[in-house]
Amino acid sequence: MRKLIVQQWVTVDNIVAEEDGGLSFVTAEPFSEKSDQVYQASVMGFIDSVDTMIIGANTYAQSKDYWPYAKDQGEYGEKVNGLTKFVASTTLEDAPWGDFPAATVTRDPAATIRELKQQSGKDIWVWGSLTLVRSLFDAGLVDEVQMRVCPVARGKGARVFEDPRELKLAEATAFDNGLALLRYEVKK
Repeated sequence: MRKLIVQQWVTVDNIVAEEDGGLSFVTAEPFSEKSDQVYQASVMGFIDSVDTMIIGANTYAQSKDYWPYAKDQGEYGEKVNGLTKFVASTTLEDAPWGDFPAATVTRDPAATIRELKQQSGKDIWVWGSLTLVRSLFDAGLVDEVQMRVCPVARGKGARVFEDPRELKLAEATAFDNGLALLRYEVKK
């Protein structure tokens, strides 16, 4: 069965969005000449392990005008754009993605995820989308959480977890660029 993997960029104090909703703490450059090659391999390994992405309407709104045109993201950008995409929204009618196939709008993301998990394929990636992530946790559908921890603290802002969650550490990897990858399995 396919896994549902939540991936979040976080600060060391578990902030996923600053008070203004920003992500200025994300400074990693995985695809520049000065990139940490081990980190770059980790990012590419992840993108190669998924074939489907589901995002919330806000993350879609923030992404749709950048990612389909992100030539600076190289092979990674090509792979992001090539994923099958779903947007969880109760208001959108369609979700175009530049010249790439449009995302499918789902009004019931939990039902969509249950169906996708039963199909053959690679794992399913939830990118950002805190409201969606929390609803998928509540539905018992999240299998893994990957936190890309940036070496900064913000003190205030939105946190990944608002409720108690039982997780089991599966991997902890530090990179030369100061980032750490913490990968957790969700205890069910």
